[in-house]
Amino acid sequence: MVSAILVLTALGITMGAMLGVAAKYLAVEGNPLQEEIESLLPGSQCGQCGYPGCSPAAEAVANGEAAVTMCPPGGKALAEALAEKLGVSIDLSSVEEKAPMVAFVHENLCVGCTKCFKRCPTDAILGGPKQIHAVFADACTGCEKCYDVCPTECIEMRPLSLTLQTWYWPEPAKVA
Repeated sequence: MVSAILVLTALGITMGAMLGVAAKYLAVEGNPLQEEIESLLPGSQCGQCGYPGCSPAAEAVANGEAAVTMCPPGGKALAEALAEKLGVSIDLSSVEEKAPMVAFVHENLCVGCTKCFKRCPTDAILGGPKQIHAVFADACTGCEKCYDVCPTECIEMRPLSLTLQTWYWPEPAKVA
């Protein structure tokens, strides 16, 4: 019994040491520019940019495969920050600045087809087959994927209403 405990302890220590050495010598270094770009992105994983999440989008921007204006939720401010980080010049005339939107389901039109439920990247839609659906406004990123796929047009994109949790005091104008 004691020998089994000693053997298992020695085996655990040996394997742990081997994993520690492997982690040190076989580590893959990440791209620091990609990590900085990813920290600037909103992190909503909405897919509006054409990439499955913010990490692949940051990788594409860092490699020069995507434009710095590719993130609709980030707007002009994000595009300017990315351009400054990468040292490129951009034309912001094509970047649309829109207010944050959330989906709203009109219950009298919803037939419970679950098409919106399946397309939502953040699981913000609550419901099931042949049931009326509802949207968690806190989880909705406003990606409009549910809006595009709804066959009965019962989903409406509404501007985010101001509450005590979402209202911020505007910055004062800078004096030159």
